[in-house]
Amino acid sequence: MEFGLDPGQVELQQTVERFFADRFPLDGVADREGVPVNRGTWADLAAMGLFGLLTAEDAGGSGLGVLEAALAFEQVGSYLVPGPLLWTVLAAPLVDGAASGDRIVGGIEAGSIDDGSAAVEHAPDLDVLLVVEDDRVIAHRTTDLAPPEPLAPLDPLTPVGRFVGLGGGEVVGGADAAAELRRRGAVLAAAVLVGVASRALETARAYALERHQFDVPIGSFQAIKHLLADMYVATSLAQSSTYAAAAVLDDPRADDPGRSAASAKLLAADAAINGAGTAVQVLGGMGFTWAMLPHYLLKRAWVLEQSFGSADDHALRLGSILVPSP
Repeated sequence: MEFGLDPGQVELQQTVERFFADRFPLDGVADREGVPVNRGTWADLAAMGLFGLLTAEDAGGSGLGVLEAALAFEQVGSYLVPGPLLWTVLAAPLVDGAASGDRIVGGIEAGSIDDGSAAVEHAPDLDVLLVVEDDRVIAHRTTDLAPPEPLAPLDPLTPVGRFVGLGGGEVVGGADAAAELRRRGAVLAAAVLVGVASRALETARAYALERHQFDVPIGSFQAIKHLLADMYVATSLAQSSTYAAAAVLDDPRADDPGRSAASAKLLAADAAINGAGTAVQVLGGMGFTWAMLPHYLLKRAWVLEQSFGSADDHALRLGSILVPSP
């Protein structure tokens, strides 16, 4: 079977890429550290239809699907776009005002709550916090909670705060909604990781062509060629797996949605972490400095690897499918 993007999907991907290239240029990535979400830019993203990609038209969304969302979120990763875009898109079918951009939504797994408190990404910017349990999804209005305590983030573009007093809240979805949110979250997180891996490959490739040693580009050295080739193969495999998993979520008759999502997240995390680490290596001493792009890519990959199930979690799940317990 031949799989390809239709003209509308290609146009969507290009439109999102142009927007991010204009609003989030990579040469200014350091300027985004510690900066709150820009509500004006957030409203522009909503007007473009980004937050309503998974929401039906009669509910204020675009009525598209997970594949279209994956195409958009690949660009989110490529341009290191800050803010809880992923959780807001996932929440839009459940939380009024998310698709329109009126509410910024974040989320956590219920298992991350310890004695009523939890570390939450982008906590100061949130209007609503979702808590995903096995049998339901709960929404907390952040105005009902104490202001979050700032915490030191791993990724400088992903601020973290601790909310306390988590309990109660409004049930906005049942077990099916929780399971669907997790599957969609894994696939879209994989798409962001694919974007990170693609940007790491492009950064390493460009540097390998520009940097000269012994009067030739370092990209002509066999060792660098092998590194770039491995990055390309891993990124292409992760991208194909992510697109396929997104298509399966849109039409579950094609394959098992849970298995497809786990495969995509596992491959994308591997491609992004190893690819960003390789980009650091290709750039040499420059790559290890804080202000260089591979440094940001690697930290974003580390954070995303833990979102919606770690690579180890998904590897164990796939292993249990291949070798069922007796």
